[in-house]
Amino acid sequence: MKNPVSRQTVETTSPEETYRLAAELLQTLRPGTVLALHGELGAGKTCFVQGLAQAMGVRRAVGSPTFTLINEYPGPLPLYHIDLYRIGGVNEALGLGLEEYLEADGITAIEWAERVAELLPPSTIHIRLVAGVKPEERTITIERGSKA
Repeated sequence: MKNPVSRQTVETTSPEETYRLAAELLQTLRPGTVLALHGELGAGKTCFVQGLAQAMGVRRAVGSPTFTLINEYPGPLPLYHIDLYRIGGVNEALGLGLEEYLEADGITAIEWAERVAELLPPSTIHIRLVAGVKPEERTITIERGSKA
């Protein structure tokens, strides 16, 4: 039996509002949660992860792991920030050890997660970010309960 889909859409008008939304979401997450972040370049995926990191007490600067591919932020609840923009497909992601992060005890946030959609657990929370007309506007949809 499939879980019912739950969908929440929020408009943000600044990075600070995006951070607050990420912090609110964090309050509902358990260890082992996988977040799939979807959106075009510049849509705010990394900004959302920065909000999560801040709410989790990460003191280091959080940037996009576009070139490192995976950044780990230790803490009582570790944050694993993965950027799959530059990977060639599922086999390359598996070569990075992605499956270990999908089963880790922290929060795993994956940018460009659609590149490995078939590997994502059914419990993955999908976060879709769309840039608005004004530079700092975003429409953010958080979807639970489907493997979309």
